[in-house]
Amino acid sequence: MSDAIRVLILSVLQGVTEFLPVSSSGHLVLGKHLLGLESPGTRLEVALHVGTMLSVMVFYRKAIIGLVKGVFARDKESWRMAINLAASAIPAIVFYFLFRKAIDETFESTRFVGAALIFTGVVLCAVRWVSGKVGEVTLPRAIATGVAQALAILPGVSRSGMTISAARMTGVAPEKAAEFSFLMSLPLIAGATLKEALHSSPAPDMAQAQVSLGLLVLGAAVAGIIGYAALSWLVRILRGGQFWWFGVYCLIAGSLALALL
Repeated sequence: MSDAIRVLILSVLQGVTEFLPVSSSGHLVLGKHLLGLESPGTRLEVALHVGTMLSVMVFYRKAIIGLVKGVFARDKESWRMAINLAASAIPAIVFYFLFRKAIDETFESTRFVGAALIFTGVVLCAVRWVSGKVGEVTLPRAIATGVAQALAILPGVSRSGMTISAARMTGVAPEKAAEFSFLMSLPLIAGATLKEALHSSPAPDMAQAQVSLGLLVLGAAVAGIIGYAALSWLVRILRGGQFWWFGVYCLIAGSLALALL
């Protein structure tokens, strides 16, 4: 497989699974065992994360610009949202630094991933019975959503699935739940990208050393475009009340992982 084709495949997978509630990390772990997929290497991982991060920023550009302007203008609602976003990031940071070693070990277990996908599936299916609440994001709801995001550090637990589900179950309207979920992902994606860049491995494998600048740019662009499309599709699914179908997929994928691996 040529470098260009490999980069394109990984870019498409990143763009799709980063935002759809199916757990990109869980699929990578299973893909290692079933298809021989490997981590794309630090340089390419950083490029793909940048691409998906930009897709969120473009998709929610009006909300981000309005938030920044409101903060500088000392608007109360903007400051409230900024505080909610900051608070939502705390549980994931604390959880990772307290249990980093145990978390890293779960990435070697296909059985753990299978069980985690089933857990994700149960949570997503439960959203089907959430009543049509139309509340706003409050600080308690932001913290609850942040706890759900912390659990999603584990492979097989979908970040978008858990955070949107938590927001919906605590009373946030569907589109507001999606918006808050992906806005709160920006600090963590940026942090993960910076961490990967600072801890770059010197190993001279293809993904790490031989991917050209042109392919890195191509990978970021493809991941960003696919990610934007996935975001648009997910929001439409939320509007239509079909979000829980992703839970059925996760239940099937998790069950197959436990049965076959």
